[in-house]
Amino acid sequence: MNVVPKKALGQHFLVDENILGVIGRLSDLQPDDVAVEIGPGLGVLTRYLAERIEFVHAVEIDRTLEEPLTATLAGRENVRLTFGDALRLDLAALEPRPRKLIANLPYNVATPLVVETLEHVPSLERWCVMVQREIAERLFAEPRTKAYGAVSVLVQLAARKTGFHAVPPTVFRPRPRVESALVAFVRIAGPSLTDVRPIVEAAFAHRRKMLANSVALAGLASRARVDEALAAIDRTTGVRAEELTPLEFFALAEAIR
Repeated sequence: MNVVPKKALGQHFLVDENILGVIGRLSDLQPDDVAVEIGPGLGVLTRYLAERIEFVHAVEIDRTLEEPLTATLAGRENVRLTFGDALRLDLAALEPRPRKLIANLPYNVATPLVVETLEHVPSLERWCVMVQREIAERLFAEPRTKAYGAVSVLVQLAARKTGFHAVPPTVFRPRPRVESALVAFVRIAGPSLTDVRPIVEAAFAHRRKMLANSVALAGLASRARVDEALAAIDRTTGVRAEELTPLEFFALAEAIR
C-alpha cells in the first residue's frame, strides 16, 4: 500500500532501521518495559520495540494508516493500537501504565506533547523522542540564550537530559528540510508544573517586555504584586524572562501565590 505522508499532520515517516539501535540505547530498553509511542507512522519503530519489551501502546491520529500498521504489527499481541489525538487522549489512563515515551514525534505537536506528558502522565519515567533539532536544543537551553524559553523552564523543572544524537534527513520519508535529533531525558523530583506553568508561559509571552509587565498583562497578578515577588527572590523589577533560571521561576510562582 502506497501511503502519502500528510504535511498538515507533520508526518515524516521513519524508514531507515539503522537508527533503531540508537533509539534503543538512549531509551535504555528493558524486557519488562511498557512504552507509549506517539505517531507510529508505518510501524518501523513499533515493531522494533515490540520485539524487545513487554508492551507497546501505539497512538496514531491518522486513520488512513490503520491498514499498513495492522499489517506490519500482525501477530504482535503485545501491541495495542489506539487511534486518536494524543493531546486529547487520557494517556495517564493507559493500561498497563507506560513507563517510557519513545517516539518519532510529529513536528507540529512535539513541544506540547513533551510538556503535557511531563505534567499529566505521572507513570512516565523516561523519554526518548525524535524532534526537530531546534526543538531538541530548546528543551535544555541555558538562560540568557536565544533558544531558552517557556518549554526550557518547564522541562528542566521536571527532567534531566541523559542523551542527544543528531539525526540526518535521510532516515525519513519524505526527507524534512530541517535537521532532526534524538533527545533523551528522565523525570526528576521537582515542583508541580501545574502550579508554575501559567507564570512561565505568561512571562515568555512578550519576550521583549519586562517579566513583571508580561505577567501583569496576562492577568495573573498585579504589577505591584509581581514586583514584590521578584524582590523576594532577589531579582530587580526590570528583569526579563530569559534571565531567570528554572528554579527561580518556581520560587517566583511561590512568592506570587
